[in-house]
Amino acid sequence: MSVNKVILVGNVGKDPEVRYLDKDVAVANFPLATSESYTAKNGEKVTTTEWHNIVIWRGLAKVVEQYVKKGDRLYIEGRIRTRSWDDKEGNKRYTTEIYGDNMEMLGGPRHQGGNNDNQHAAPQNEKDNRVSEPDFEPNEEDDLPF
Repeated sequence: MSVNKVILVGNVGKDPEVRYLDKDVAVANFPLATSESYTAKNGEKVTTTEWHNIVIWRGLAKVVEQYVKKGDRLYIEGRIRTRSWDDKEGNKRYTTEIYGDNMEMLGGPRHQGGNNDNQHAAPQNEKDNRVSEPDFEPNEEDDLPF
């Protein structure tokens, strides 16, 4: 038996990009930042940030399109997927993404001060209307640092 499960709590790095494929299938893409802080031996506080490429499909992608903006704090539950493609020069490229199945909006800059309009979107679960994901062409600008 094997398990592929990821739980992330972080902040949306930029407004989600939502596309519609055949038969009104929505797919949302956005970066999510998670940060870790620790104190170094010299007493200095060090914070490291990891960026995750989030992909959300169908009905949950429509919720993302309507409610999620840059800076929002999200809980994402999903699975890791790595895909590859050949770029224009024929080089093999890889990207690792988190396919989100569940999402909960935890707030953000727009939600502070008592006006919490995220209550309509949280929690959300995509498992109820999941179908296998359609294939699509990767973005040629997805360059990895290695």
